[in-house]
Amino acid sequence: MATSRPVFRRFVGAVVAGVALAATSGCTVPVDAVAGVSVTVDGRRLGVMMICGHHIDGATLYVESDDADKSVTVGSWTAARPHKAGLVIWPLESPAAGWTTTRALTPLTAGTAYTLYGGTKDNSWSTTDVSFTRADRDRLAPGEVLYDDVSDDGDESAVVVPLTRFKATACRDM
Repeated sequence: MATSRPVFRRFVGAVVAGVALAATSGCTVPVDAVAGVSVTVDGRRLGVMMICGHHIDGATLYVESDDADKSVTVGSWTAARPHKAGLVIWPLESPAAGWTTTRALTPLTAGTAYTLYGGTKDNSWSTTDVSFTRADRDRLAPGEVLYDDVSDDGDESAVVVPLTRFKATACRDM
């Protein structure tokens, strides 16, 4: 059975269009929470998340690599139950009620950039991420949160704000 050229061209055109759409659309997880870091009075590191509407099941701290597939996880935590809308704070260096440490935090190295983010088990929702160095963390005072704020024009910048301001504005600023 012979296929006419116009039918074949339409078929090839549809395949090319589908491949182009898939290549440009990317697979991204929708963001509905904001991740940050803080410290306790005695200097221990804290993970902080303001969950805006859905839920988050866990968090990961990693070091980025030039090859995204080779990023190194330096700590990860799983929530006993999904954390719903609201503020969540947990110690990164020790076990915490409601959290299981799935990968114990390794010591942070000076000059290394670390990234913390949260997500769901099924990749249906995630947090923004926050990148920081050990020096950034050392400059934090208890009650302050370092997070990446997104401006109205989409630019991201690291900011340090009081916890009360983070709680009040993080979801609005997303």
